[in-house]
Amino acid sequence: MNVKKKLFLASMATVISINLAACGSTETTSQSDTKQETNAKDKEKTEAKQETREITYLDKTYTVPTNVKKIAAASLESMEDAAVLGVKPVGTITVGGELPSYLAKELQGAESLGEKMQPNYETILSLKPDVIFWTSKSPENVTQQLEKLGPTFPYSHISTNWEANLRLMAELTGKEDKAEKIISDYTKNAQETKAKIGDQLTDKKVIVARVRNGNLNLYPQDVYLNPVLYNDLGIAVPEEIKSVKAQEMISVEQMAKMNPDYIFLQFAESENANQPKGLEELENNPIWKSMNAAKNDKIFVNSVDPLAQGGTAWSKTKFLEAASKDLTK
Repeated sequence: MNVKKKLFLASMATVISINLAACGSTETTSQSDTKQETNAKDKEKTEAKQETREITYLDKTYTVPTNVKKIAAASLESMEDAAVLGVKPVGTITVGGELPSYLAKELQGAESLGEKMQPNYETILSLKPDVIFWTSKSPENVTQQLEKLGPTFPYSHISTNWEANLRLMAELTGKEDKAEKIISDYTKNAQETKAKIGDQLTDKKVIVARVRNGNLNLYPQDVYLNPVLYNDLGIAVPEEIKSVKAQEMISVEQMAKMNPDYIFLQFAESENANQPKGLEELENNPIWKSMNAAKNDKIFVNSVDPLAQGGTAWSKTKFLEAASKDLTK
């Protein structure tokens, strides 16, 4: 074999060796990268599993992310608590396509999650909330649908659960100190108002009524604004209210038979779209005018915003202020 041929074969062998070594190195690197990616994904899954905590709310335990950053407030009750705590939900429900005016400033910028009692599942899903606040007034099937989108709390509409509601929102958002101050201030103010009223209302009948779809409605003593009157201010519960088990429609004649001395009357235009003059017609009704409350000018219309839910820190605080003023005139 001549010298040139030997040199050529030697060069080819070197090239082949280098290429084989490079392939081996690439294969090793590729395997290493794949292994690292797999380990990283496993780590992410493990961390995701670990980054949750359990929250107990009204005797039920819920699993939520450790750091709750995105809240979907799909009930007016939760929206009111968010407003008083300074929490900014990513989404809220709307009324007539808009944020309720009494909460608009505090909750400005939130995306609409649909109308009251009509959540938009697609919108909620697109926002990827860490938790969803719904309402305990909801049909079970709606709650079940929301639970598929994320941890869902059926925020209580029972007024006597207001502290549990506020503390839930506070615990999830790191606002515990602020919540305790709100509760403490309310308790103090309620005691002072109760002392201020003294025995002025002994044997007096005080009720809260709400006009919806043109009809008068009463509520149980532990629902809506009633606990402020009967629990916090110690006003006697009228016998007619004791028998109410849920929102109950009554006629003007029945109301006149009750003959209250004080009436806190709530009328929202959005709840009376088919009866826009319902309040005016009621006030001009001779039977309505025959009651003690009407004769003595003790009917207080919309002492708080008519959409206020009653059983929240926002509602109770505002209504206590109004009751303190109206009941001592």
